[in-house]
Amino acid sequence: RAEGAERVGAVAEGAERAEGAERVGAVAEGAERAEGAERAAASGGLGEAVLSAPADRPAGKMAISRGLLCCQRVLAWIPVLIITLVVLWSYYAYVVELCVFTIQNGLEKAAYLVIFHLFFVLFVWTYCKAIFTEPAQPSRKFQLSRADRERYEREESPEVQKQILLDAAKRLPVYTRTASGAIRYCDRCHLIKPDRCHHCSICETCVLKMDHHCPWGGLPDGPAKFHVLFLLFVAVMFFLSLMFLLNYHCWLVSLNRSTLEAFSAPVFQHGPDKNGFNLGVWKNLEQVFGSQKKYWLLPVFTSVGDGQSFPMKSQSESHNPLLSNDEQWGEGDSDVDYYAATSGNTSVTVEMES
Repeated sequence: RAEGAERVGAVAEGAERAEGAERVGAVAEGAERAEGAERAAASGGLGEAVLSAPADRPAGKMAISRGLLCCQRVLAWIPVLIITLVVLWSYYAYVVELCVFTIQNGLEKAAYLVIFHLFFVLFVWTYCKAIFTEPAQPSRKFQLSRADRERYEREESPEVQKQILLDAAKRLPVYTRTASGAIRYCDRCHLIKPDRCHHCSICETCVLKMDHHCPWGGLPDGPAKFHVLFLLFVAVMFFLSLMFLLNYHCWLVSLNRSTLEAFSAPVFQHGPDKNGFNLGVWKNLEQVFGSQKKYWLLPVFTSVGDGQSFPMKSQSESHNPLLSNDEQWGEGDSDVDYYAATSGNTSVTVEMES
């Protein structure tokens, strides 16, 4: 019995030792996993941290964040769509309405179309380059090594952190500093910023020689050449379109004619006449801008008339004493016909040289 009791005690003691060893092993394994999770989080990785540690945020919040990011990317293309629609409308107004339907001279029409399409092709080419060219990012040599990054993140003293960055930047072509004289460092991208490099908060990345995030292109400005050429060709295209449109309407005003009357002449009792309201250049200008020149460049209403009745060319000619008779000069009338009409003597004989 004593021997059996000793054996039972030995077995129980062994079981307790084994159980304690398992507990110690589990604790050690848990500590290793926690240490691995901390390293993964410090290095920016997700591998061991996701496997060994529970998610800090629920799946619903992550889905909402992804949805908002997707909406932001979609909304970023709305300005691009607006520019595209404006360009298409301008193309239609200039090419179709002005060149095809309005200009009658074939040589003049061809010249306008060739010049416009030359700049239009360059504009589309430049705009596509400005939109779809990815912004340049710093190379890997500007990223801190893993050891320097761990030292930088563990260090709490700003002076020591400043010295770590200063030592890392000695082998890099970096000459610009912060306002406090420290090396420019991006905490999000974990890299030393090259000169003229900035972090784009919308694209969440550092961009070399960044100018600004252009909302009309959906991306940060890439090479400055594309941006400047894009603005140049936009200005030239709209300048040409607006100048031709301005010249056309000035021509209409000089003839006291509306756009509809230019396409379809007004019909009077004697028939259609495009110049029925043409009173002469100066009087035509007064009809639109008014008689007081000091108000011509001010956006105040100074036009002549009430908009219901208008002076006509025939009425203007009737005030001329030379044309005060019922019979006025026609296009083919000669001086002889006019003399006969005014003298009342139809038996006048005129000898003309053969």
